Amino acid sequence: MVRFKNRWLLVEFIPCSRSPAAVVELDAPSVTSGASEMNSKQIWSALKQSIIIHFGDTGWGAVGASLSIKYFSPRTNVCIIRVGRDQHRIAWAGVTLLTAIDGQRYVPNVIHVSGTIRHAQLAAIRHNREVIARYRTRAKTPAAYQDSYEEYLQTSTQEIDALQD
Repeated sequence: MVRFKNRWLLVEFIPCSRSPAAVVELDAPSVTSGASEMNSKQIWSALKQSIIIHFGDTGWGAVGASLSIKYFSPRTNVCIIRVGRDQHRIAWAGVTLLTAIDGQRYVPNVIHVSGTIRHAQLAAIRHNREVIARYRTRAKTPAAYQDSYEEYLQTSTQEIDALQD
């Protein structure tokens, strides 16, 4: 018996401003930029629409059965997407061609592609630490300062480690 093989995409959704006057830095958290809270269901439906628009019903038929959102963090806008190994390039292209989720414009950034969930988890934890380090640098807090980001890192690491295939 042959097992079903997956690919895991680690994607960051960077919010864009609607007006040119309102500049949002690429590494600003979505909470401070005024972006509406999105969830994994909205990401899945936007990804479905992107694949249908760019690859038609045939593309969605190939990807649809195996596509799922396994993890999403609204604070860092990081998402782990599972898709079948043979169709991962269609899903990757659909993510890359995605422009908006529920009317809010985003720039998707595929950070990591892996063959196992464990490597996607490790990349997500590493990326979360880098994002939090950027937030702390912008806030100019000392290294030993205890803030809400430390608690977030602990809870997000536990959530990501708890993911099952």
